[in-house]
Amino acid sequence: YRGLTHPCREVNGMFMPDLKYRYLTEDVPTGLCFNKGLGELLGVPMPMTDKVLLWAQECIGLKIMENGKMCGADIGKTRAPQALGITSFAEFCEAACIDTSVGSVPKPMQCDEEGKNPFTVVVCGGGSTAQVATAMFSAAYDVIAVSLFEDEAARWKSALGDGNFELTLQNGKVITSCPDEITSNPRVAAKADCIIMATPVAQQGEYFAAFAPYIKQDTIVVCMPSRSGGDLLMASKLGAKASKVCYVGFEAVPWAARCTEWGKRATILGVKGATLAAVSPADSSRKAFSALHGLMGVFPNITYSPNNIGLSLRNAGAVINPGMMYAKFCSEKWNGKQMVSKPLFYQGVDDFTCKILAELSNEVQAVKKKLGESVPGMDLQHACSLHQWYQESYAGQMADPSSLKSCLTTNPAFRGLTYPCTEQNCMYMPDLKHHFLTEDVPAGMCFNKGLGELLGVPMPMTDKVLDWAQKCIGMKFLVKGKLSGPDVAKTRAPQAFGIKSVHALLSASKINKSTVAAEAISYPPARPPLVAEEKHNFTVLVCGGGNAAQVATGLFGLRYNTIAVSLFADEAARWKAALGDDDFELTLDTGKVVRSKPDDTTNDPSVAARADAIVLAVPSFAHGQYFEAFAPYMKPGCLVVCMPARSGGDILFSAKLGAKAKDMIFMGFETLPWACRFTEWGKKATILGTKGSILAAVTPPSKFPQAFAIMQGSLGVFPHVTESPNNLGISLRNPGAQIHPGVMYGRWCPEKWSGQPLKTKPLFYQGVEDFSESVLLGLTNEVQAIKNKIEELLPGIDLRDACTLHQWYLDCYGGQMTDDSTLKACMNTNPGYRGLTHPCREVN
Repeated sequence: YRGLTHPCREVNGMFMPDLKYRYLTEDVPTGLCFNKGLGELLGVPMPMTDKVLLWAQECIGLKIMENGKMCGADIGKTRAPQALGITSFAEFCEAACIDTSVGSVPKPMQCDEEGKNPFTVVVCGGGSTAQVATAMFSAAYDVIAVSLFEDEAARWKSALGDGNFELTLQNGKVITSCPDEITSNPRVAAKADCIIMATPVAQQGEYFAAFAPYIKQDTIVVCMPSRSGGDLLMASKLGAKASKVCYVGFEAVPWAARCTEWGKRATILGVKGATLAAVSPADSSRKAFSALHGLMGVFPNITYSPNNIGLSLRNAGAVINPGMMYAKFCSEKWNGKQMVSKPLFYQGVDDFTCKILAELSNEVQAVKKKLGESVPGMDLQHACSLHQWYQESYAGQMADPSSLKSCLTTNPAFRGLTYPCTEQNCMYMPDLKHHFLTEDVPAGMCFNKGLGELLGVPMPMTDKVLDWAQKCIGMKFLVKGKLSGPDVAKTRAPQAFGIKSVHALLSASKINKSTVAAEAISYPPARPPLVAEEKHNFTVLVCGGGNAAQVATGLFGLRYNTIAVSLFADEAARWKAALGDDDFELTLDTGKVVRSKPDDTTNDPSVAARADAIVLAVPSFAHGQYFEAFAPYMKPGCLVVCMPARSGGDILFSAKLGAKAKDMIFMGFETLPWACRFTEWGKKATILGTKGSILAAVTPPSKFPQAFAIMQGSLGVFPHVTESPNNLGISLRNPGAQIHPGVMYGRWCPEKWSGQPLKTKPLFYQGVEDFSESVLLGLTNEVQAIKNKIEELLPGIDLRDACTLHQWYLDCYGGQMTDDSTLKACMNTNPGYRGLTHPCREVN
């Protein structure tokens, strides 16, 4: 704060305070008035707030408070609950959609200042999934493509040459980007903040082993897909290092994609709406989800699964593929002779096959049940039966979902699919070396069997299929019903990694048996995602025409249908004219340059009808204007985001939308995500720094995962969008509602200022002395009194983020202040405030 002065105007080389500055004109109506109004509803005395508000309203020419009550003629211009017709705390709770039964959430990350946040991704593999990930992530981040398969890296590097990779998204947008490096050298793992395994499952161990000497602490390692026991495989290959690395297992690949010109061009045909993912250790889930949504975007919605053991037991391929192959080609059903045609796979299912599949699935459920009994509190909700998996994954697509057999035979997605076969003289033989056996047995069924063996669960059908399958693929896993054969080490069975007990299994999976229930991450239960990929035409409206709005438009426009809306004068027309036919150029704080074009720039509020998300990057006093203009057109489920929300944003939203508000999702950010500026208005902008994390609250709170996916996916890896339990806490936390009016009052009230011009602009933060500190302490203590009263009335409500002003400085600037012992010291010794003065105007 060093050197920052009060806002002033100059008069003949002298200075007068700018008492029409936003510290009063914005922070009083949209901040201080919210606090006072809520305090009035609760009957909380606020003498210092009254004193500052009475002085401030005279400065800005408004009549808000009369006789100590919020009943002045200009109350309607504020964010006070009374401005919106709210006359009781019960009405306030209803308007704010406050759920008094809401549970606690983990302590949020600190909301910190903007800075450079370099992020390096290593993408492994050379197939369509790896090439799509490389191109998508390279647009904004440092990306290194790694392939250990023969000369694949050299061939890719040669194919791309000096050009850019061209990726066509499912919505028709085209991203052109270039990886920073394409290599076969595993040493690059030392640079990685995130490693994406987009390789065949059989190759994952090779990459883990190659990266082990170089991988750094806190790296996020993602397997897409993980299949069974991926976390155990990583732990075995990384050794002691595994405890310092975050493992993320995806149930499936996020996209359906293909290379249209290998090494140079690819197309995403469809993206999953959601995909399950589990994180080891579980307490790293929020960090991992922030990074992965930031990389992958709004879709797929990465849906929380409690642990990788549950995700492993869910692996449908471990049951259905070996089970179907056995049922068709075991000695009981096949005579070993050639077939005239390829038999239907799913649609050819008979009662014998269904009996095999049901018994295999039931044995996995018995393993799940025994594990749950052995580890009380362990959440294995996603380790469902095979029938349940089909009902969840293909909901609404099957003509008859009533039984496992009907799920398989009436699913149109499976129509015409046949067993894998080889052709011989126009006749067919089953391909018993197909990945249904060579991959799904060692990397799936063997995990199930191995876990059952640790738990003492009999698995006769699994033994029968496994014994048959190992002969087909020329391996020896099972000997006398035990996983003790010479090829066990080539499987994902726990025994392959030297695991001989449930305790050792939990340790390798980073699960603490004694605290598993208490440490469970609090995510609202979500319906498991469908497996089918879709085209998602996601549209976002960005409101405003200033720095933040132009940056958001440039950033979001790269991947999504983006419409820029400004209701201010002719700003939209001027922006449209300035950009013309050119792309908007946005320089990120990573050094990458993004070029994109909004789909429209307009002042027509009816475009809100097309919006899946609306982002308000306008001054807070303009929020109501946009809410009111959009209200007739908004569709149910639309996410509305205020960056920042300031105080009472959710209440204002509710008032302007009326009954419609209950069908919407409101998200209030504590502050802006970036420090940014346009370098050429309407055409070019630069992000100077991005916050490492940022608090955000959602109304209703149950919609946070959906809102998080949209905004983290839109903003990128940084800032980490951190959940605050409710918008009331964000409103009461608003520091601008206390600091700006309080410091202005402390310097310019009649007790401290004669009304005469000053020779120099007084320092704002560094100029805080004992009197100003006493004003600020009075204001913050009154807000704390409101918080305490609410907690008395609503036991269980979580207002942890509505902290004191001193605590806010400790949270947001911890380690930056040379003396943080008092509020005054925090403000005086913060180098970020150096030289800032009071808002002043020059007089003569």
